[in-house]
Amino acid sequence: MAKRFAFLRAINVGGHTVTMARLRELFEGLGLWNVETFIASGNVVFEGGGADEAALRRKVEAHLQAALGYEVVTFLRTERELAALVKGCPFGEAEVAAGRALNVAFLQAPLSAEGQARLQALGTAVDAFRAPGREVWWLCRARQSESTFSNQVFEKALGVRATFRGIGTLRKLAAKHLAP
Repeated sequence: MAKRFAFLRAINVGGHTVTMARLRELFEGLGLWNVETFIASGNVVFEGGGADEAALRRKVEAHLQAALGYEVVTFLRTERELAALVKGCPFGEAEVAAGRALNVAFLQAPLSAEGQARLQALGTAVDAFRAPGREVWWLCRARQSESTFSNQVFEKALGVRATFRGIGTLRKLAAKHLAP
């Protein structure tokens, strides 16, 4: 059985603290197996759940909300999708080398043409964006604390939910869980 990856929004931020042991228990309670967490920021690796991604996502979100008492938007990816993501940076090597941080936002669906335009309008001398598929790549050319961009700014401007991860975290996750 292939592994799946869940990237959870609102885990261990904003006063919502969940131990990784509890998070594993919650996923196992859904009948999923070989459940592991990766870094205490809402990254869960598991097997099972059936082929219907949307149905599984809704099931996970409902279960987490019932258990934790707040909404936990969930973004699912397959092994193939994670492998393509870590190999498919849409920024050039020189751009990345000159930047200070590279992050990826997970979305439920690709941005519409209007969403793409709104995203590009958020670009500044500090922040650049690319949005292939169901991810948005954010290249920050200064320290992130010097940027006016945030997950809240993103969600408000585009009207979609997202969760961000650093590319280093995603590469480590892929190195640990994907076949070379």
